[in-house]
Amino acid sequence: MKRVFSLGEKLGTPIQFTWQKLSGNYLAVTGADHIVKIFDRHGQKRSEVNLPGNCVAMDWDKDGDILAVIAEKSSCIYLWDANTNKTSQLDSGMRDEMSFLVWSKVGSFLAVGTMKGNLLIYNHQTSRKIPVLGKHTKRITCGCWNSESLLALGGEDRMITVSNQEGDTVKQTSVRSEPGDMQFSTKKMDDRGSVENTISVVVGKRSLFIYYLSEPDSPVDVEFQQWYGNIVCYSWYGDGYIIIGFSRGILVVISTQVREIGQEIFQIRDYKDSLTSIALSQSLNKVATCGDNCVKIHDLTELKDMYAIINLDDENKGLGTLSWTDDGQLLALSTQKGSLHVFLTKLPILGDSCQTRIAYLTSLLEVTVANLIEGEQPVTISVDVEPNFVAVGLYHLAVGMNNRAWFYALGDNGVRKLKDMEYLGTVASVCLHNDYAAALFEGKVQLHLIETEILSAQEERETRLFPAVDDKSRILCHALTGDFLVYGTDTGVIQYFFIEDWQFVSEYRHPVGVKKIFPDPDGTRLVFIDEKSDGFVYCPVNDAIYEIPDFSPTIKGVLWENWPMNKGVFIAYDDDKAYTYVFHKDTIQGSKVILAGGTKIPFSHKPLLLYNGELTCQTQSGKLNNIFLSTHSFLYNLKDLHPTDLRQMLAQTLMLKRFSDAWEICKILMDPSAWYELGRACLHHMEVDFAIRVYRTIGDVGIVMSLEQIKGIEDYSLLAGHLAMFTNDFNLAQDLYLTSSCPMAALEMRRDLQHWDSALQLAKRLAPDQIPFISKEYAIQLEFTGDYVNALAHYEKGITGDNKEHDDVCLAGVAQMSIRMGDIRRGANQALKHPSRVLKRDCGAILENMKQFSEAAQLYEKGLYYDKAASVYIRCKNWAKVGELLPHVSSPKIHLQYAKAKEADGRYKEAVVAYENAKQWNSVIRIYLDHLNNPEKAVSIVRETQSLDGAKMVARFFLQLGDYGSAIQFLVMSKCNNEAFTLAQQHNKMEIYADIIGSEDTTNEDYQSIALYFEGEKKHLQAGKFFLLCGQYSRALKHFLKCPSSEDNVAIEMAIETVGQAKDELLTNQLIDHLMGESDGMPKDAKYLFRLYMALKQYREAARTAIIIAREEQSAGNYRNAHDVLFSMYSELKSQKIKIPSEMATNLMILHSYVLVKIHVKNGDHLKGARMLIRVANNISKFPSHIVPILTSTVIECHRAGLRNSAFSFAAMLMRPEYRNKIDAKYKKKIEGMVRRPYTTETEETTTPCPFCQFLLPECELLCPGCKNNIPYCIATGRHMLKDDWTMCPHCEFPALYSELKTMLNTESTCPMCSERLNAGQLTKVSDCTQYLRPDMEQ
Repeated sequence: MKRVFSLGEKLGTPIQFTWQKLSGNYLAVTGADHIVKIFDRHGQKRSEVNLPGNCVAMDWDKDGDILAVIAEKSSCIYLWDANTNKTSQLDSGMRDEMSFLVWSKVGSFLAVGTMKGNLLIYNHQTSRKIPVLGKHTKRITCGCWNSESLLALGGEDRMITVSNQEGDTVKQTSVRSEPGDMQFSTKKMDDRGSVENTISVVVGKRSLFIYYLSEPDSPVDVEFQQWYGNIVCYSWYGDGYIIIGFSRGILVVISTQVREIGQEIFQIRDYKDSLTSIALSQSLNKVATCGDNCVKIHDLTELKDMYAIINLDDENKGLGTLSWTDDGQLLALSTQKGSLHVFLTKLPILGDSCQTRIAYLTSLLEVTVANLIEGEQPVTISVDVEPNFVAVGLYHLAVGMNNRAWFYALGDNGVRKLKDMEYLGTVASVCLHNDYAAALFEGKVQLHLIETEILSAQEERETRLFPAVDDKSRILCHALTGDFLVYGTDTGVIQYFFIEDWQFVSEYRHPVGVKKIFPDPDGTRLVFIDEKSDGFVYCPVNDAIYEIPDFSPTIKGVLWENWPMNKGVFIAYDDDKAYTYVFHKDTIQGSKVILAGGTKIPFSHKPLLLYNGELTCQTQSGKLNNIFLSTHSFLYNLKDLHPTDLRQMLAQTLMLKRFSDAWEICKILMDPSAWYELGRACLHHMEVDFAIRVYRTIGDVGIVMSLEQIKGIEDYSLLAGHLAMFTNDFNLAQDLYLTSSCPMAALEMRRDLQHWDSALQLAKRLAPDQIPFISKEYAIQLEFTGDYVNALAHYEKGITGDNKEHDDVCLAGVAQMSIRMGDIRRGANQALKHPSRVLKRDCGAILENMKQFSEAAQLYEKGLYYDKAASVYIRCKNWAKVGELLPHVSSPKIHLQYAKAKEADGRYKEAVVAYENAKQWNSVIRIYLDHLNNPEKAVSIVRETQSLDGAKMVARFFLQLGDYGSAIQFLVMSKCNNEAFTLAQQHNKMEIYADIIGSEDTTNEDYQSIALYFEGEKKHLQAGKFFLLCGQYSRALKHFLKCPSSEDNVAIEMAIETVGQAKDELLTNQLIDHLMGESDGMPKDAKYLFRLYMALKQYREAARTAIIIAREEQSAGNYRNAHDVLFSMYSELKSQKIKIPSEMATNLMILHSYVLVKIHVKNGDHLKGARMLIRVANNISKFPSHIVPILTSTVIECHRAGLRNSAFSFAAMLMRPEYRNKIDAKYKKKIEGMVRRPYTTETEETTTPCPFCQFLLPECELLCPGCKNNIPYCIATGRHMLKDDWTMCPHCEFPALYSELKTMLNTESTCPMCSERLNAGQLTKVSDCTQYLRPDMEQ
């Protein structure tokens, strides 16, 4: 609350004051100085009335024209006239002193009471005085008038009298104590009567006496709690409520309604210590209270909330009384110290804006200019008069009242007062912009320069009055922009006056008067409100108007968005709400205005400026308050919002064309549907570049490519047409295309959409040469939907005569439609003449469905559809034709039908060929057996096709011939195992049955039945074999062990297989005993024991047995057998990852060295052969059967290789007595010669590095002296392996020197170790052989 002025302590105490009624322009104040001072509302002293003594009472008349004052020691009444500023004295004619006065509410009556209870009623209008003596017996202390001109008075005689304006007593009543503070009011009745018939008066400062004129015998005395203190003052308000202030700071509200009279509706302790006064303002609907050095203001609708508080800490003696002006603008407060303060509680809401600059009233004589958007500091300007209007421009401010305006220049160096201007009438409003001001007064607008020195040379451009003299219209509203003066008249004309050219440039005539206009910042669009309170947007560029939807008739004003990035947004506001509208200028549907939403405006707020969704409002208290529009909620925090809220905000942004904000919301939502919504909105508003960006983000390649193709189009209608098509609004697209520079686009669109009716209509206007092609497409669609009549008509229309490919399609359509319409001859002839095979097939199918078989077959045959033709001929029973077509027919079904027909005719050879073509093998077999007597052919077909039914037929045939073996074979083939078994039993052919069944996939029951049969026949081998097949291992082994010696080998092999499958220790021991000869004293060959261990996967035992077998084979001289036994065992152990015994590895190496000798000698490589023979000869004890031949070969090969010393040493060994006589005669002399004449020179063996430690050792040495590792040997040469020349046999995975094995494979085709086929291409050189060098692995 702003303090307007204060009056000092010179007044003296106690202070009395009273505001001028109605206008509140004057305040009459008096203290102890015998003077009534009259101040204006700004604290300026205007007049004074000198009194002979202290003022007793003073009051203003109902209009605020006359102030009446009475004083001590005087019988005169002093009257001060506000209009003439003069004081007059009126002699009361009363002898005693006056104590009280009050003016009438309705007339010009003044009632004056005296100390002795007499009354004077003075009519100021007629100057008539009516003295009434003895109205009361003691001093009259209080009184009031009602609206019916009844006067109620109270006096120290404890009486209340009610008199008329003539002074006659109408009613009277007594009270129990002295009355005070008397008021008239309306009794709160259920029927809501409006007559002031209730008197309220404070009695004895403690209770409230309520007296009803209509019920004089039923007064009400309302008492209150003692601790409240005395009643200070009270006031009626609302619908019969009384608010009462008590001296101890309590504020109470009571009701006077019959049912709740005297009831406390509300009670609050407003002050801790004391309350001195209350004042109520009906216009503000507020109550002010004072006490405890502060003033509190409450809203009457919500008393518990405090509206404002004013602290007066310097008033240490306490506060006095409060009083409002009638309009509630000013609140006066007296203090016990003798001072008086006036506060501004409600300002006239005067404000204006120009672009982002705002001017608004901040006090009665103070205007503030601010530009918060551009960050300028607010400037406060003191003005000379209390203004009725305020206007602001870019560089100027105007304030004024009545017909005058004062202009101020707003510069960087502060505010400068320019001039004041008088107009020819009372100014309704003023508008300012750059250099000009425009004032509206009495239906005219005066446009003039603000600073006349600017255009001194051009006086005619200094000022102009609108409208012209001959124009009788009245201007109702006007506005000024940077370039234009715009005004609207009562005849509905909106005129644009271009200031630069000083002439009118645009005129629009509206059917009714234009009440208000609001141009946008550029002046290119304006909103106007007509006399019907409808709103429109007017665009002077194209002279178009657009009605504003849902426009409230209570709208007070419009503000355009000043944020340059969001032009087209404006708000229309009334007292309660601001409605956000958007003018969509460029959309595919044309320009239109839409309502985006509404925002509640707080009470008593006037919008001045809209910038980026923020509404700056002026309040009653002279301050600014910012409101955020609900339609712009997306401008604030988007994080942590629910997707539903985000979707609503997205809808807001799209409505407001804020696509960048929509983009941010879509990024948070990450929902494809939101992106698509944004994309569609961009298309709707023709924002092609932004739409491309959106659809590219979504990944919609098709629409991005389409938009890229059209984005450069400058023709508005053509571009809008394309975009309407993309949004599936095809009718709109067509309309737009037709108004564009490329109307053919409409035809192309309708063709693409297959809207043929529309396309044909458009083609007639735009492209008649396209009609045949559209007719053809339309006919195809009509044919598809079954409308053959129209399809035929359109096919016929489509024939051009000069486009063969197109005409062929049309003629084909004519043929098909003719057939479908029943004109078969025309259609069939057309189809036969037509070159297309497909047409003949399609027409044939139609005819076939119509049961026109002969024509259908003829068309099929002509079209080379032989299967279909033959099928139709069969339906006609035209077998001759079918026979002709049969070589061309591929369908088995047709061949079958033909075969059945020929069989029925007894022509079996033709039937059998047809059955074969139809793949009906059972029928072929049947005819060969039953009719053509060719069983060999039938048997071959059964074997080839594995036909079960065919096999049964053949079995039956052989059974009839008595060939039981063949019959059994074919019964088994036909899965008739039981019949085959029975037949085999009956005719003693079980061996045949067993052989056949053994090679088939048969059940255990069948195997068991055969086994039992052979068991009965004492055929142990066969019985055991079938018991093994059905899984009865114990019985199988029993029979195998009973087999006679002639079948011993096979039986033991089968027994080993049985034990291997059974994995039963008992059966295993039983077989081992048999092999060892425990049962019959005849041990069996060790190879069987080896095979048993292998079958049981007992590899260690198998390995030991393998070594024994190999040793026996070696002893017997079968070295290859021994090598193979050891190799197979070695491979098996290796695959099972079992460590290989060193004896086995050594034996295999020696035997392999012996095997290699033959290969090297055969290839003529005697040195390698000699080295291997030396290794074998050094282990000659392992070859007892061939000691002498091996040593002889060693001597010869060493001699050939030049190893003379080695040849000599082995020759000497042969000369031992036990070998000498066994030497082959042809070598004996030569060997003896070597021994007699020794020649011991020998080249040293080549050394190569050990792959483990790189120690150099002889190449055939396999034990490294350096690291004591056994080195792997090469399977091609027998030498130790080298790290950089390593390969593996892909079959056995034994190592070899890559170069040597490759050379060997030039002459050999198998691996020397595993004898598997091998060629050089299968070898790969191993670059890292570390994994094969394991010292712990025996070789």
